[in-house]
Amino acid sequence: MRRIWNSFLISFAMYSRIPVPRADWEKENMKYTMCFFPAIGAVVGLLLYIWGRVAAWLGFGSLMRAAGCVLLPVVVTGGIHLDGFLDTMDALSSHQPQERKIEILKDSHAGAFAVIMGCAYFTLALGAWSEIDPALYPALGIVFVLSRALSALALAVFPKANKKGSLALFSDAAQKKVLLVSLAVWIAGCAGILIVMDWRYALVILATAVVTFWYYHHMAMKEFGGTTGDIAGFFVQVMELACACTVMITQCVLLAVR
Repeated sequence: MRRIWNSFLISFAMYSRIPVPRADWEKENMKYTMCFFPAIGAVVGLLLYIWGRVAAWLGFGSLMRAAGCVLLPVVVTGGIHLDGFLDTMDALSSHQPQERKIEILKDSHAGAFAVIMGCAYFTLALGAWSEIDPALYPALGIVFVLSRALSALALAVFPKANKKGSLALFSDAAQKKVLLVSLAVWIAGCAGILIVMDWRYALVILATAVVTFWYYHHMAMKEFGGTTGDIAGFFVQVMELACACTVMITQCVLLAVR
């Protein structure tokens, strides 16, 4: 139980800015770290729901509500996944050989394409969230759990582009059978809750998740020869934005056909 508790603390300490007691960062304590990765998404989803209620109570307009929805995940995670998105966009935009792209991922400097794509990301996210009915916030809150569950699943099954990176460390330390079972529970739970909420939006979100997960694997293998922590962060950001966009479009279509 102590190792599991330490794995829980390490997961929150590494992938969020939520204050947690200090844990021993030893290999044995990292065995179950990724099992708790989706729990951080659950916190984001809960805060998203609370933000929607508070914004409605205060009478905020759609733009201010959207700004909160876009920034909340960044505040909770400290931008760790956004950093991976920007680094990956820099590498992809370089059109360099595979080895050079991996070097760019490790570079701490932000290139021009990272800045450009970061601005584009926030612009699109703000526009999508400003159109989404707050009643759909709970369903989109589940997306933050699902994106992290799928990201952890990729850790367990995708080849690693950087054998010595932090992602490889967690993969080596993880007991894959336990990890896969726990992730299956997370994913099934997300799907079940979404279907209970509204089967139409559930189908849209799950289809978007499948497509973005396929793209993640295809892009990672073709461009980098495997995944890394940065590419995993890229996937989390892309899936969350894609789901917001497809839910927004579905909402508009359903309103139009009424």
